[in-house]
Amino acid sequence: MGIETSCDETGVGFVQDGVLLGDALASSMDEHARFGGVVPEIAARAHLHALVPTARAALSNAGIGWGDVGAVAVTAGPGLATSLHVGVAAAKSYALALGVPLYGVHHLAGHAAADTLAHGPLPERTVALIVSGGHTSLLLVRDLVRTPIVHLSDTLDDAAGEAFDKVARILGLPYPGGHRPGRGRRGPGGRAVPAPAHRRE
Repeated sequence: MGIETSCDETGVGFVQDGVLLGDALASSMDEHARFGGVVPEIAARAHLHALVPTARAALSNAGIGWGDVGAVAVTAGPGLATSLHVGVAAAKSYALALGVPLYGVHHLAGHAAADTLAHGPLPERTVALIVSGGHTSLLLVRDLVRTPIVHLSDTLDDAAGEAFDKVARILGLPYPGGHRPGRGRRGPGGRAVPAPAHRRE
């Protein structure tokens, strides 16, 4: 069982032998929209309300029972402190109630590990570029379980997602900034904007 509460989304998933059995996600993004960004206390309260129903939904999607859970892993940081506290407290409770081990997971290692669910194990030495709402980092990844991740580089100020949000706010666009899935590329007046041309060498 994996629990992720580092920002504004509550994620729970069940994995066995590198295969995702089932997951569920709850977002509090709509609650933050009127503020133009994530408010940590609102995010933490949303996690409190969403965590148990999200865990039940993920368990149902996985087609397993609580007795099948062999360990609990949880994002331990970096992230919003109040949001992380909710996830860690819930993970401790699940691990204690189920009598299984509890593992803290580095948030950025979780991003890299998530790719292995779709594409298999990473090469022995991998340079990973993480571009998310709160982190834009270049990492040296070896063994995700046994070897610490080495930060090769991070943005000096805002991550890519934060920059999109701030620019959207300046331009008077809705939160979150950036592409909205399902809306396509549209410019002023709803006209289609052509995709950039790609050149292969």
